[in-house]
Amino acid sequence: GEICGFKIHGQNVPFEAVVVDKSTGEGIIRSKEKLDCELQKDYTFTIQAYDCGKGPDGANAKKSHKATVHIQVNDVNEYAPVFKEKSYKATVIEGKRYDNILKVEAVDADCSPQFSQICSYEIVTPDVPFAIDKDGYIKNTEKLSYGKEHQYKLTVTAYDCGKKRAAEDVLVKISIKPTCKPGWQGWSKRIEYEPGTGSLALFPGMHLETCDEPITSVEATVELETNHIGKGCDRDTYSEKSIHRLCGAASGTAELLPPPSSAANWTVGLPTDNGHDSDQVFEFNGTQAVKIPDGVVTVNLKEPFMISVWMRHGPGTKEKETILCNSDKTDMNRHHYTLYVHNCRLVFLFRQDPSQGKSYQPAEFHWKLNQVCDKEWHHYVVNVEFPVVSLYVDGVSYDPFPVTEDYPLHPSKIETQLVVGACWQEYTGNENDNETVPETSAGGELRMAQFFRGNLAGLMIRSGKLENKKVIDCLYTCKEGLDLQMADGVGKGVKIHMNPSQSSLSIEGDDIERVDKAMQHISYLNSRQFPTPGIRRLKISSTVKCFNEEACVSIPSVEGYVMVLQPEEPKISLSGINHFARSASEFESSEGVSLFPELRIISTITREVEPQGDGDEDPT
Repeated sequence: GEICGFKIHGQNVPFEAVVVDKSTGEGIIRSKEKLDCELQKDYTFTIQAYDCGKGPDGANAKKSHKATVHIQVNDVNEYAPVFKEKSYKATVIEGKRYDNILKVEAVDADCSPQFSQICSYEIVTPDVPFAIDKDGYIKNTEKLSYGKEHQYKLTVTAYDCGKKRAAEDVLVKISIKPTCKPGWQGWSKRIEYEPGTGSLALFPGMHLETCDEPITSVEATVELETNHIGKGCDRDTYSEKSIHRLCGAASGTAELLPPPSSAANWTVGLPTDNGHDSDQVFEFNGTQAVKIPDGVVTVNLKEPFMISVWMRHGPGTKEKETILCNSDKTDMNRHHYTLYVHNCRLVFLFRQDPSQGKSYQPAEFHWKLNQVCDKEWHHYVVNVEFPVVSLYVDGVSYDPFPVTEDYPLHPSKIETQLVVGACWQEYTGNENDNETVPETSAGGELRMAQFFRGNLAGLMIRSGKLENKKVIDCLYTCKEGLDLQMADGVGKGVKIHMNPSQSSLSIEGDDIERVDKAMQHISYLNSRQFPTPGIRRLKISSTVKCFNEEACVSIPSVEGYVMVLQPEEPKISLSGINHFARSASEFESSEGVSLFPELRIISTITREVEPQGDGDEDPT
């Protein structure tokens, strides 16, 4: 018979079965409403066919057995991937490579594996040192540096397996944490100093980072480099003779290397550094020397006297190099007193007058000094108070060793010749041929020998003994240097050492906070009204001790510089009325007429004039 219909068994089945051909029993199943795979992927129900029965009303219709129907809803890629978080963030330590910094994750609401699975992630931000894999793990492709970038901001997107891109990309922030590096922090490489402003704190915000190491003590040394400024640092640019007078060492002082003038012309031929006349530096290259005219030096060698000089000298040769030599002018070849350099030693020869008797007397005083050959400026004072000869270098005293003895000179009436830069003596044939033309006399051939190679300035001989070391400190003192303000208990709990020239300052302590506080109060001071502008380099060297010395940290050196700015040029200006007219009667009166009644003199600088003292105090 014919098939008249189909019946679907099940609850809420959104399908119906419709007969297409009654004779063959063909039918179709169709949905009664729109299907959504995301709500239900598939359906299972039973269906039963029935015939048309008997009679017009289809009574006694027969039914077939029940058949099970499975229907799967095909998916369409209608949904885009969505990230689980609105943003992601992570922190990494610089200098490390990570296989997994963090994971981003997106989901897709589609129902099928093809459209619901996330097949790939992509970093949209270009040129960043990161990569992301298909599972969303982000790693860095190179070591990261906090100094280069503190934080990276990445835009990341996702694709499902149907290549549909995420509706919204996600922001990923990766912060770079610096590795803890022990060292001084909170300092500036360049520090500007304005002339006339007094002390300037060099490291007001400095502190020592120890990275929680168990440190037991810290020693820090701050060095100020001023060797390239003048004769080692900023000093008063008065003439050396004026400085001696200011420092209370004026009586009987003879200047042996004065600036060339009509009254003192013996230094005319010497090369100079083209400096100011008041601060003249002379160069000696091993061929020049100058004879000091008779009468310039009136020092009585039987009485105490003092020789002072600024000298810069390198390693040199094995030959003696004479700074100052007083020897027989004719006939004989005797050195009465000589100051010379030999093998990095400073040597002072002093032969006594024959009236002292015929017994041995101290005659040659030696000082082995690094300063003699370090190519830096140093200030030397030789104080002769026979039989004791003392030496001060940069204000520090040194004892002679060895001291050799000799007989006093034989009596004679031969005049002496004082020479700077060489010695007037008998020609032995061993000296260099490029020296000055030898001069001869009845006593044999004499010429300049033992030439000096280096720079000299401010060579003075002064009669009288050294009464006070303050005089030497005054002659040598720098007008610039380091300073430590000791207010508010700054020095409490720390050891502080400053060298005499104030170019090096050391602080040592076992409490880091107190060391920090002391460092913050170190300052630079230049008391000159018109200091030399330019760079003064700074260096901080530090050593620390720990409980476990093998694992103790190393503190890197700190290097910076003080920039002394150009001082303002001093100006004096005059102002007043530009038209002056008075009646004739005023000119004829007995009081006369004031010519400059409104004259004003204005100076941009002022200087306090102190009453002249007795010379005992340091006037600088």
